[in-house]
Amino acid sequence: MANAEIERVGPDEIPLLVEMYNTIFRPPQNEDFFLRRSRGRHNALMLVAELDQKPVGFSCGYELRPTTYYSWLCGVLPDARRLGVASQLMDAEHAWAREQGYEMLRFESTNNARPMIHFAIRSGFEIVGVRWDHRAGTNLIIFEKILHEPD
Repeated sequence: MANAEIERVGPDEIPLLVEMYNTIFRPPQNEDFFLRRSRGRHNALMLVAELDQKPVGFSCGYELRPTTYYSWLCGVLPDARRLGVASQLMDAEHAWAREQGYEMLRFESTNNARPMIHFAIRSGFEIVGVRWDHRAGTNLIIFEKILHEPD
């Protein structure tokens, strides 16, 4: 496993997130895609993973409700996959969410993203639902994981 450096970044790094996003996902998006999603969100978090001082992955999320952090988007560049980068991003995100007092983490994945579904289950997430995403034209699997037991 590679040892990625995980850093919290701000809105100035959105162009970097867009560049990585467009390398990983389709259809391509622009800066407004990230700005619209984070605008007005409480506890928005953007993380970038670097290997050898080169950005190789990112994670973005925000508060869904006072007890739940929503991991909106995560991606790792193809050349850096299978090196543990996604796990390290997730670990950093979970640690931050725990520090903020969140009890649960939620995210969604398309039904055809089998590696992500397997990753989620191996990481202790449970499938709690399915919803139709009309924009993507596919089902999304809803995952949740308890970060710590409520007091």
